Amino acid sequence: MIRVGLLLGLLYVFLLSIQVMGTAFKLMGSAHAEGLFSGLVTPFAGLSVGILATVLVQSSSMTTSLVVSAVGAGQLPLEVAVFAIMGCNIGTTITNTLVSLGHVRQDAEFRRAFAGSTMHDFFNIMAVAVFMPLEMATGVLRKSATYLAGNIYTDGSGGKFTSPVKAITKPAAKMLKHFCTDTLDLGSTWGGVVMLVLALVALVFALILITKIMKLLMMARMERSLNRVLEKSGLLGIVIGIALTVSVQSSSITTSLMIPLFAAGILKLENGFPVTLGANIGTTVTALLAALTTGVNGLTIALVHLLFNLGSTALIYPVPAVRRIPIRLAEKLAELAVRNRFYAVFYVVGFFVIIPLVGNLIFR
Repeated sequence: MIRVGLLLGLLYVFLLSIQVMGTAFKLMGSAHAEGLFSGLVTPFAGLSVGILATVLVQSSSMTTSLVVSAVGAGQLPLEVAVFAIMGCNIGTTITNTLVSLGHVRQDAEFRRAFAGSTMHDFFNIMAVAVFMPLEMATGVLRKSATYLAGNIYTDGSGGKFTSPVKAITKPAAKMLKHFCTDTLDLGSTWGGVVMLVLALVALVFALILITKIMKLLMMARMERSLNRVLEKSGLLGIVIGIALTVSVQSSSITTSLMIPLFAAGILKLENGFPVTLGANIGTTVTALLAALTTGVNGLTIALVHLLFNLGSTALIYPVPAVRRIPIRLAEKLAELAVRNRFYAVFYVVGFFVIIPLVGNLIFR
């Protein structure tokens, strides 16, 4: 019971650190993110800015809201907004990749954790590689979403779901934000930096202890049971991923919660992969609920996001040889990162910051 209580306490610290990290990024980058969407006219610029904005604010839901606002204000054409949503899908995976770095001291744990986080990246890259040229050639996502939104939207419909995780972590995150920005008078940027540092320290501390306790609690029999259940049906894993993400209102939290399981060797990559895909789909459900109250433009963008994630899952997951590609690529990258930790840092900074930044400068 003591171990279970300690595990629950550490999970709260873990979830709080993710909430604080998101708040810190918003403090440092939300103003910049809003300005990123003005003047975009090409698909590659939309994709690059979608990645950058999501990395800045650490929330695909917030990026989607910014895209909706930009479309509604006439700053962003719907044709380009579709590609910004694709970029948003890629950018949101940085959170669980950062979480995996908390295992950097232990080679075996780090290999499993880093592979578990980056297979999500490689899946989204494959999805964009398929749908971006298809969308550029046919506009299938935009046209389908526009048609559906026109038939679904009615004034005054919609609703909002409150995440229980945010309900228990947001008050503490707000108190820390007030302390850093107002009490210490650090302002938004430096207050965000301090919060980010504190969040990363707490995250690493919580991860190390969570992994150790899980190894003690999740004995071989439970490990086999978990993998056996997910091996029986990939569809079940997708449903679990959707349900978890809808309940906590964040795909980042769902995928980040899986990292300690991967690191401890409790969950196999192949069995966790469909849960990740479910998280991708689940994150669009919340946006859909909210979009029903924002007008037809908001609903269209939310439907683009849903159709993109449903379409990519339907194309990639059913074929075993195809769905193994992101897993194998993630394992290869993890092996490189274990040999030299510089590869992990270079990947995170290069893939999530430098490449989209250069893409934005070239294609804007």
